[in-house]
Amino acid sequence: MAAATTKLARALQQRRTFVNARVKWVSDYYLDEAVQREKNLKQVLSLKDRIVSSPSKSLPLSSLSLLKPLVNLHITAAAFFQKYPSVFTTFQPSRSHPLHVRLTPQALTLHKEEETIHLSPPHRNVTVQRLTKFLMLTGAGSLPLNLVDRFRFDLGLPHDYITSLISDYPDYFEVIEIKDRLTGEKTLALTISSRLSNLPVSEMERREATIDGFRVKKGLRIRYSMNFPKGYELDKRVKNWVEQWQNLPYISPYENAFHLGSNSDQAEKWAVAVLHELLCLLVTKKTETDNVLCLGEYLGFGMRFKKALVHHPGIFYMSHKIRTQTVVLREAYHKVFLLEKHPLMGMRHQYIYLMSKSGRGLKRDSVHGIERSNPKKRVFKACENDKSKCT
Repeated sequence: MAAATTKLARALQQRRTFVNARVKWVSDYYLDEAVQREKNLKQVLSLKDRIVSSPSKSLPLSSLSLLKPLVNLHITAAAFFQKYPSVFTTFQPSRSHPLHVRLTPQALTLHKEEETIHLSPPHRNVTVQRLTKFLMLTGAGSLPLNLVDRFRFDLGLPHDYITSLISDYPDYFEVIEIKDRLTGEKTLALTISSRLSNLPVSEMERREATIDGFRVKKGLRIRYSMNFPKGYELDKRVKNWVEQWQNLPYISPYENAFHLGSNSDQAEKWAVAVLHELLCLLVTKKTETDNVLCLGEYLGFGMRFKKALVHHPGIFYMSHKIRTQTVVLREAYHKVFLLEKHPLMGMRHQYIYLMSKSGRGLKRDSVHGIERSNPKKRVFKACENDKSKCT
């Protein structure tokens, strides 16, 4: 009897019952706004970090212009700095020197506050735990640095995390040389210590244990929170399939379940578990879809991540704002606001507010031949009217 039950369970694990029905995409105003309000934030912070890393806390405009492709600027560096005069200011050290860029006093103050957060021992410890779990999602416990760098901003890592964070935790991390499994070329990778062998508890397992008051068990039928924009209705056949899919056993994202049939419903529930845990680890609870797909390709998921994102619009939202596609964890947001308060996100909202001031009350002027224009900016009203919304 036990053998027959096991055989049936294995058969069910290989089944694919997803209906041949289109899962429609519907825009979500609030989540689109959560993405839209961070337009150019990553570029501003990237340039800010490079400027303050200089001993003089300034850099020649010409050298910053060379960074245009690296920081993903869609306009010239000069035009970008002109766009945010409340963050950046241009000056000429002397007549024989070229134009330089430095931070405004307000931006420099925010940077120092942000630096204080990064240097805080409690914050550093939490960041190390988050990064450790991120690496353990890979199964092998290591990732090429170029892939880690893709998630650096969303993980809340400092821009110089290798020297300012990783090097201080030799019992946790190492930078080693590996053979890239996709290209076959040697590359540097971040790996966790072999001593960290215990599998962590996922966010879904932690919640279930908290609700039911027991230690985490394997094979629980843990259901995902589903949230849809107003007026959204799933096709009836898809709705019925999702209901059955929700009742499948939950497999931890930290386990290796590649033995499952790649097109089975159970394999898709595991892929969703990995995606859900990944987004939970990010301080932003969102990231560019390309980051997710590149990670999935490296880990061996192929197109399964993309299918999971499309099949489950109640868990993941795909925003097409700010010249890219962003995957957002729906349950992490109430309208445009993150439910989890994180000090780094509070700082970023203050940067957004400072950026929004660039178009208000600033006259057109020029600095040593470079004209500074002030395009009209949409004000981040939530931060302006209620600073508690920015934390």
